[in-house]
Amino acid sequence: MTGAGTDHTRPCLAGGPAVVLVRPQLAVNIGMCARAMANFGLSDLRLVSPREGWPRSGIHQKNAQAAAAGAVHLLEAAKLYDSVEAAVADLHFVWATTARERGQHKRVLLPAEAMPETARAIAAGERHGILFGPERTGLDNDEVALADAVLTFPVNPAYSSLNLAQAVLLAGYEYMRASTVAMAPLERPERSPPAPREMVLSFFDYLEGELERTGFFRPLGKQPVMRRNLRNLFHRLQLTEQDVRTLRGMIVRLVEGPRAEARRRDGDAPGTPEPGEE
Repeated sequence: MTGAGTDHTRPCLAGGPAVVLVRPQLAVNIGMCARAMANFGLSDLRLVSPREGWPRSGIHQKNAQAAAAGAVHLLEAAKLYDSVEAAVADLHFVWATTARERGQHKRVLLPAEAMPETARAIAAGERHGILFGPERTGLDNDEVALADAVLTFPVNPAYSSLNLAQAVLLAGYEYMRASTVAMAPLERPERSPPAPREMVLSFFDYLEGELERTGFFRPLGKQPVMRRNLRNLFHRLQLTEQDVRTLRGMIVRLVEGPRAEARRRDGDAPGTPEPGEE
């Protein structure tokens, strides 16, 4: 199953830091991590001694692929290791993710601080990786000791445990922000040009004239303030030409009533006698 945002006609980003999942417990979590990686252009998935193994068939594979939601290519390309040392042997720099103080005198950075550093290093040809520990316990002290620095997340101190895929997602998001021109993938549709002041003032004159005719400005002593408030309300909307045309057309119809054609269509044109009339 693929998500609604999947578009295979567009270029797929790849690269970034290696995502090293240390002793992951559930195949479904590995699949969710692959999905998070695909969202942000990470493509190097490394697995250290997954608890359920890494089967290429059976229920665990089905669970992982379903959770990956289209990022199956990352699961199929995942590398399997027996130790953390082997998984990081080819890397120049390693981050260890943890929510607990370990007393190892390493630099501790947030993803927004760490990932720009990693992005610059990768652009210069270095290989970086991020260690993520088991879902229940996280990395142990010896595994953290293999890393150059600690990556942590600004979370609720009373509830700091993140889902494994959430942690990968947060790191991937900050890496993509740091390594690409971070722009929204959707563009705001073009609007009609801004309404010229003459057009807006003409609309105000018409609207206020009709409101005055129907007795809206009461008491009369407050009329200047009410007019200013009304004009400021519309100014805050930053009206376009189409906005003004639409608003004016709405008010015309409210003032004049149904169009003559509509009255004729409904059998109520002027001069047509009502049933029973002579």
